[in-house]
Amino acid sequence: MRVSHHHRRQRGIAIMEFALALPLLALLLLIAVDLSRAIQARTILLNISREGANLASRSTADLHGSSQTIMNALAATTPPLDMRARGMVYITKIAGYAAKASDPVRNVVLEQYRWNDGVQSSGYAPRSQVWHCNNWNNDGACSKIPAGEMAPDAPLMQGQLARGELIYAVETFYRFDMLFGALAPGGANGPALGPDLYSMTVF
Repeated sequence: MRVSHHHRRQRGIAIMEFALALPLLALLLLIAVDLSRAIQARTILLNISREGANLASRSTADLHGSSQTIMNALAATTPPLDMRARGMVYITKIAGYAAKASDPVRNVVLEQYRWNDGVQSSGYAPRSQVWHCNNWNNDGACSKIPAGEMAPDAPLMQGQLARGELIYAVETFYRFDMLFGALAPGGANGPALGPDLYSMTVF
C-alpha cells in the first residue's frame, strides 16, 4: 500500500524536528549529570566534615598527635572524590576565653591543623574560613598561635560560648571542575557548585 505524499511529508518533518531537538536533549542530560556529580561531591564533604568534628571532639587529650590520623581517615572514605589530588581539610580548636569571670567572653583560636597529605600531593590549600594561619609546621600544625589576651579571635559562634567551653570546627574543601560551570547556580544569590566546594561542621 502506498504511503501518501502528505504522510511522507509529516514523517520527514517529525524526523527533522527530532534531529534538531536531539542535541538540546543531550546537552540537558549532560548538565543534569554534571549537577548531580557536584551535589554528590558536596554531600560527601558535608558527611566527612561532620565525622571529622565528631572525631576531633573525642581527641581532646592530644589533638596535635591525632589530627593527621583523623584527616587521613576522613580522606580515605571519600571515593569517588580524589581528596589527595583535589581536597583539603582543616581542624580548628576554639575556646570561650575571658581573663576574669566578669570580662566578656571572646571566642579565640587555640589550635589549627591542615591536612598535610593534601598539601604535599596537590599543593591545594585554600584559606580556612574560620581563621587563617600564616605559619605552618611540617606536621600540619599552625605554629606560634598567641595565647590568653593575645589569642586571635574566631568570629564563629561569637557570643554563644561560655568561658572555658571548647568547640571544634572541621572544614572540608574540594576543587571540583564542572563541565558546565558557567550554567551552574551560584554567585551572590545562590550556593556555588564549583570550582571550590566547601563544608564546615562545628561540634
